[in-house]
Amino acid sequence: QVQLVESGGGLVQAGGSLRLSCAASGGTFSAYAMGWFRQAPGKEREFVATISQSGGRRIYADSVRGRFAISRDNAKNTMYLQMDSLKPEDTAVYYCAAAPDVSPLRRMYNVWGQGTQVTVSS
Repeated sequence: QVQLVESGGGLVQAGGSLRLSCAASGGTFSAYAMGWFRQAPGKEREFVATISQSGGRRIYADSVRGRFAISRDNAKNTMYLQMDSLKPEDTAVYYCAAAPDVSPLRRMYNVWGQGTQVTVSS
């Protein structure tokens, strides 16, 4: 089974950018659809974006569409989340996850990373 490790989180001012990475090991990365979720303090973990195995299909949450971009490099076993025009409400722990197919539903994902903190100051 694949293992996932996120990186790239940090502190950024509103309007700034960050690029998150999710490195996979121990499995066939290209066999999985991948997703990003986030969880703010006191809130449920919510869907951010997902990408198909080939990268040809992408789905975004309304709250990030037009500002965030999900991508993957199967040769490097890595997925990315480019986050631009960040807002304080984007502050959360960001998790990457793997699923059998593209889905915005948290329950479809059976492998999760440990998360990386993103903090956006106003």
